[in-house]
Amino acid sequence: MFVKDGTAELKRVLTSPPTYLTKADPINEISKKYQFELLDQSKLAAEYQQLITAYQQAGITVEQLPARPEMTNGVFARDFGGCVKEGYILGRFKEPIRFAERKAYEAKMQALGIPKIVEVKDGFFEGGDFAFLNEKTIAVGLLQRTDQTGFAEVQAGLAAYGYQVYPVPADARYLHLDMCFNLVADHLAVAYQEGLPPAFLQLLNQLEIEIIPVPEAAIFKHGCNLESLGKNRVISLKQNQAVNQALVAHGMEVIELDITETLKAGGGPHCMTFPLSRN
Repeated sequence: MFVKDGTAELKRVLTSPPTYLTKADPINEISKKYQFELLDQSKLAAEYQQLITAYQQAGITVEQLPARPEMTNGVFARDFGGCVKEGYILGRFKEPIRFAERKAYEAKMQALGIPKIVEVKDGFFEGGDFAFLNEKTIAVGLLQRTDQTGFAEVQAGLAAYGYQVYPVPADARYLHLDMCFNLVADHLAVAYQEGLPPAFLQLLNQLEIEIIPVPEAAIFKHGCNLESLGKNRVISLKQNQAVNQALVAHGMEVIELDITETLKAGGGPHCMTFPLSRN
């Protein structure tokens, strides 16, 4: 078994260093604000190491895909696909600047011995839009980078394994579903509720998932871009004080990372992490 769900104990992850991320390419609402400034390479490297150290201290095995000049955004490992118990889904990037990552991550997954069970070939699908709600229920965001065709390919491919996959359309400005919704424990999520469709909110209610609400502004400050480690532990950003306090009030152990430079390219801890093993 590879990944049981989104909140089981995280055992192994895949990441990639930001070695060639020299500037914020204007491919999302956040990075557009920083497109004319060079990113601080030493800060990027230190922030990536913070994440790796946090995983290692939590007893999580870290696999790394070596950085390449043609993969400037490769640090956002989440986006090449999704992983379930039986294997992984290979997505398809929409932005040309990310095309080279697809083959590189596919080769890495083969080297790691994780089977490809679904491949998106006609539409677009990125892992930032992939979210477990429970062991057999998955939500897929339809925002800026995943389209209806890609969703249908994921839905059909996973149906063969008994998964129910639901579409979650939302404002394209939010980029990915993990920027406005994130499950942090079996029945607890952080989300901007007003930006999510009523049908999805109803589904969450049926599944008895409580929501810690955040304002729309928090989306663009990575207030929802958290990474569950399982056992009521979650990685968050130091700057997310209101969210972090609410998580602690709900019995969560919050591991705060002081990451700011990487965020300028449009991704946070959740974006930087591709789960390989959760059980």
